[in-house]
This record gives sequence, structure tokens and C-alpha cells, in this order.
Amino acid sequence: MSTSLSYKGHRYPVEIINHCVWLYFRFPLSFREVEEMMLERGVVVSYETIRRWCAKFGQAYANQLRRRRARPGDKWYLDEVFIKINGTLHYLWRAVDQDGNVLDVLVQARRNAVAAKRFFRKL
Repeated sequence: MSTSLSYKGHRYPVEIINHCVWLYFRFPLSFREVEEMMLERGVVVSYETIRRWCAKFGQAYANQLRRRRARPGDKWYLDEVFIKINGTLHYLWRAVDQDGNVLDVLVQARRNAVAAKRFFRKL
């Protein structure tokens, strides 16, 4: 994905390494789940090898995924929702742009609108 990354000396082809690292960073999967998915495709690779690949190539992949994300709109709204977590009332604040994309989320045990606005100002 990046020209500065060197795949020299790796046992597996670049496509397999790319796919394993992409799966790990794109979806909420564990290293063992990625290992099982690759095993279903006929590729025997250990979760420890996938962990090393993610440590070596992961930052470049994560940066590229972040760049591909849709740009937020120019108008943002602060949305407040009441939710129950383990029977306790919490306050969920969401920063939403004009297209309905959720930009960030904050959960508070006590309602504090000033702290929520301060948190979302960093966006």
C-alpha cells in the first residue's frame, strides 16, 4: 500500500499480508478470528504472525483507511439521548453532521452539557 513498506523476507505473498492486516484494522476482529478466516480460505497462518504484520504495517494501513473516510459536513449538531446501562441512566451525546453521519460519541453518568460541548469542540 505504501512504497516505503518493505515486504522483503516475508514468507507469504504481499496480497495475503495486505488482506490480513486490512481485515484486522477494518473490522472489529481479533487476531485469532482473522486466522480462522484465512484458514477458511485455505491459507494457514498463525495469529502471532498476523499480530506481527499488524504491528509492522498497521499504522500505514490505518492512516490510509482514515484518509478514505468521508469528509464531515460543515454543519454539526449536538444530539442527546438517554440510555440505560446495567439499569443505570446514562447520557449519550453525539456529534452529528448535516448528512446524519456520527462524528463522535460521549457517554456520561451525570448530565453535564458544558463538558459535552467542550469535548466536541476538539473535533
